[in-house]
Amino acid sequence: MPRRKPFSGKLKKKQLQEKRLRLKARKESGSASSDQSAEDGPSIDKSEVEKVKVEKLNEQPQAVDKKSDHNRYKLHFLKESSDEIQRRKREAMSTYVNLLPEESLEIAFDEVFQPGTVLDIPKRPPWNYTLSKEELEHNEEEYFQQYLENIFEQHEVEKLSYFELNLETWRQLWRVLEMSEILLLIVDIRFPVLHFSPALYEHVTRQLGKHVIVVLNKIDLAPPSLVVAWKEYLQKKFPELNIVLFTSKPKDAMERSSLSGKVLQRKRQKRVDTAVGPQQLLDVCESIVKDKVDLSSWRRKVDSGHFDRHEVDSDSDQEDTVASASQESLDLSYQEHERYKDGVLTIGCLGFPNVGKSSLMNALVGRKVVSVSRTPGHTKHFQTIYLTDTVRLCDCPGLVFPSLVPKPLQILSGIYPIAQVREPYSVVGYMAERIPLTHILKIQHSDDEGNTQRWTAWEICDAWAAKRGFLTAKAARNDVYRAANNLLRLALEGRLSLCLRPPGYTAHRDHLGKSS
Repeated sequence: MPRRKPFSGKLKKKQLQEKRLRLKARKESGSASSDQSAEDGPSIDKSEVEKVKVEKLNEQPQAVDKKSDHNRYKLHFLKESSDEIQRRKREAMSTYVNLLPEESLEIAFDEVFQPGTVLDIPKRPPWNYTLSKEELEHNEEEYFQQYLENIFEQHEVEKLSYFELNLETWRQLWRVLEMSEILLLIVDIRFPVLHFSPALYEHVTRQLGKHVIVVLNKIDLAPPSLVVAWKEYLQKKFPELNIVLFTSKPKDAMERSSLSGKVLQRKRQKRVDTAVGPQQLLDVCESIVKDKVDLSSWRRKVDSGHFDRHEVDSDSDQEDTVASASQESLDLSYQEHERYKDGVLTIGCLGFPNVGKSSLMNALVGRKVVSVSRTPGHTKHFQTIYLTDTVRLCDCPGLVFPSLVPKPLQILSGIYPIAQVREPYSVVGYMAERIPLTHILKIQHSDDEGNTQRWTAWEICDAWAAKRGFLTAKAARNDVYRAANNLLRLALEGRLSLCLRPPGYTAHRDHLGKSS
């Protein structure tokens, strides 16, 4: 046996570099072959779609077992070019931030969605029992490709919001719509106009003939007057809409009225909270179902008080074992669902990422049955959980619908994973234009002599890094990227209060404050 030769660090480094090159070449060859196979498919004009680069967020390495694809339900968004990223970064370093009037936070639905246009949600193509599973999936793929083609033909990519490009996730929505009798559309009270899709509401109520309940969630993160204003605005805009106010972490009135103007402290300790909203949700469901389903067991749980008390902790991914249906078997089933089958009411939970769907389900059940995370796209596929013997909840993955929302606002609302934001400085600048960020953070220029100075978004992040002690590893300079990332997380958690307002709120705020 030959003598073993010493293996230096230099040789090890070279070996790893060669291995990376081999893996990169293999990956590129694999993507090229997949593109070729796609060209051999149905003859659809994909010129516009092919111009768009897709960013697959939180993608995992491909499993050896081909039956298990961890990336099947990952978020797919439009990928921005490096030139655009660098342009925004230079602008954040050179352009001064000016605080806009309070009315800039007032946004109407017409500014976000355009009902009746190509930006409407994709609907499942017609099907019948004579079609095989392969034919159904082929028709869906062909329809979705044409749907994207129409959007990119009529709208510039730069003006479009981030929206879901993964057909598998849209299929999850179609299944949930089919199997549910009542749909809960959960929205974050801070951004209702971003999360409530009029096209989805019209599709469910008019075409499917089902009931929609809008849940204004996280009301503890907004002033009471703003909660009242959004409820009145939605009721006026959609008279037949059922609205429920909800929070799994209630605050008292004094805490909620003083949300703006300071960075709220994060409470890390475990505590037991009584959710606000389960009673109202049950009342609305009873008025819809009437005597078609026995909801007495649900009523007993609510009246007992034990039902809506649950332990609130950090964003752990651990969950209890519950009686839930098989996700994969449900996912692949193509069948018409009989309403109230076997005397069971199915309630579908829909919404954008990070609106609190999983937290709401945990609060309804009374214990942790669904894992919770601030990372968008944490719920990968829909899952059913029995609330009682006659009521089951169906949790759909978070979906981002096509719209004209500014991308920085989408990031601040939690739609895009903050950890993967390539250029966070312009987003901080967007926030600083709408709330007095420098005053809230109590930061100062390093050469500030007491005079009021103008700030760029980069300077705000640099000053926050200095205040928090964020330093780079090697040169010990202020870690501006980490500071910007931290500010975005504070906004997502509600510790920096940024709330959109319905039209006319600023002028009538005092009147709404008295009525609340």
